[in-house]
Amino acid sequence: MNPAEPRSWPPLSYEELEWTVSDDLRAHVDVFQARRMQQPYRAAITPSIADTDPVSALTRETMALVHSTSASLTRFDQDMANLPVAMPAILLRSESASSSQIEKLSSSARNIAAAQLGLSDKRNAMEIAANTDAMWQAVAIEDGLDVDTICSIHHTLMARTEPDIAGRLRQQQVWIGGGASLSPHGADYVAPAWQRVRGALEDMAAFAARGDVPGIVQASVVHAQFESIHPFEDGNGRTGRAIIHPLLRASGLATRTTVPVSAGLLGDVPSYFAALESYRSGDLNPIVARVCAGAQSAIVGGRALAAEVQEIRESWITSIHARSDSSAWRLADQLFRQPVVNAAYVASHLDVSDRASRNAIETLVTAGVLTPVTLARRNQAWQAPKILAAMDRFAEMSTRRR
Repeated sequence: MNPAEPRSWPPLSYEELEWTVSDDLRAHVDVFQARRMQQPYRAAITPSIADTDPVSALTRETMALVHSTSASLTRFDQDMANLPVAMPAILLRSESASSSQIEKLSSSARNIAAAQLGLSDKRNAMEIAANTDAMWQAVAIEDGLDVDTICSIHHTLMARTEPDIAGRLRQQQVWIGGGASLSPHGADYVAPAWQRVRGALEDMAAFAARGDVPGIVQASVVHAQFESIHPFEDGNGRTGRAIIHPLLRASGLATRTTVPVSAGLLGDVPSYFAALESYRSGDLNPIVARVCAGAQSAIVGGRALAAEVQEIRESWITSIHARSDSSAWRLADQLFRQPVVNAAYVASHLDVSDRASRNAIETLVTAGVLTPVTLARRNQAWQAPKILAAMDRFAEMSTRRR
């Protein structure tokens, strides 16, 4: 039983550290700024959580929300897996885009899908496509989270755009906000000293490996603890939201699909960030409640997207003039996974010749399922406009949902 008065969650503590102003930096600031930067600053110390009891830190209201959301997640997981279209793949793409949008990285579904094929050099699209790859990797985790696994996910996320830091735990101080760009003085949040990062992640991984914590609670705690540790120089938010999904899967709540939790969080980003602040202050309830609300919102949006996608596929039945076991229909169903394709992609994923791949594409162009789009010189591609439009509408709805 959860007590009437929940116990407090262990808050962050802090330590004072020295900051050295380099000669190069000193040449770009005035004497007053340099003097201010020479003062000690306060950095966070994350508490050990490996053996904590998070349920005892939650109110009855929060636990009721956990139970109802868990039931909704289980039903959603079953319903999405039983659909005749590849909804898990569509939802994972949507989750990747939403997680990136929280970090103010946005792009159209078409550009993201094109970047997935290496046919777009737009940086935002490339970053979101990499986030999609990182999400796939996270969802596929079977042996639990550990430091190496987390670093591998981060490497997948960052290798295309920032290879020098991809998959490497930071070895310098990082901080967030407050207009502090040159030093941690005045920042909204100063993460732990880099020397504490590996130990803190190992403690977090020990908590993530436990089987006695409700899945949503465990995912919420691991996510908030990860964001507090801030183990990388960049990409912490996207990596931290990616690791929610293997925990939901391991707990049995989402074993066959991806619940676009980030799409739900995107509807009220300020309260999500405020919940992370509350976690650091010793109140676990807001972040658990916010993840629950994000999941519930994602389920509503996900069901609406699924209904639209099914309508799209049903409309093809009368327009695609090919046998149900033909390459054309196999390609049509593949479009829900990858809505922008070229001949090489089709040949590879359908395991057919170049000629057969082009015949399948031509059949779908004639049916109005695909339209040609030139994304790179000498590299013709085709897009599924109805699928892309549905995904863009879902992204737009996520930013408005409250």
